[in-house]
Amino acid sequence: MKAPLWLTRSLLVLAVSALSVSAQPAPDGFVPVFDGKTLKGWHASAKTGHSAASQHKTGGRWVVEEGAILGSQDIPGNGGIIITDEQFADFEVVLEMNNDFGPDSGLFLRSTEEGTAYQAMIDYHANGNLMGIYGEGRLGGKPSLMNFRFTDKVTAILPQTNAPVALAVQPESWPFFWRHGQWNELRARIVNNPPTITTWINGVRIMEWTETQKRHPDTGGIALQVHGGGNSTNQFVRYRNIRVKHLGK
Repeated sequence: MKAPLWLTRSLLVLAVSALSVSAQPAPDGFVPVFDGKTLKGWHASAKTGHSAASQHKTGGRWVVEEGAILGSQDIPGNGGIIITDEQFADFEVVLEMNNDFGPDSGLFLRSTEEGTAYQAMIDYHANGNLMGIYGEGRLGGKPSLMNFRFTDKVTAILPQTNAPVALAVQPESWPFFWRHGQWNELRARIVNNPPTITTWINGVRIMEWTETQKRHPDTGGIALQVHGGGNSTNQFVRYRNIRVKHLGK
């Protein structure tokens, strides 16, 4: 039976209203920058040093699968970044991550097309680190701050004693705090220039650091990395539910 015209119009109004509401900031001020279906608003950049496999420079392989951005090398050794079209100044970004244990990745803050950025580290591999802070590209590896490293097992970590922020998670609690093979939340904030950068894992503050001089532009993109070198064509990084809150003016 055909629906009455008034009902069809009412349903249409409700549908349009729902779309309008979803495009508005959430009560906590965060707005999505990934729609979960397409890479609209993002583009791969092959201008970083991670896209150096012969003449094959594509920025790696980036697709959407099961509501997440899936990244890998497209041929052995060839990585890169996927970066937002939009530029950001002072902001906080939060996402969910479920990477394989092996690939070297990263969350780039105020990134250039060449991949110069302050990186919230996602070095999810043996001897790697999560949510430490690293000066990528022209920042020359400064700073390089972390308060723990993985052993050869994703379930075991070794605290680092020279970190500016002590690790708030006890090593014996790590296998329960960090749920490998499930979605975990990573968060980073950058404000001012010289910037202050703060990072969190699953709501727990991991690192905070303030730069002493202005070495990078006030604005840039938000980028996700697949590291070059080696062969990680069959290992994948996965990110979803990526949201941003603009801070300051």
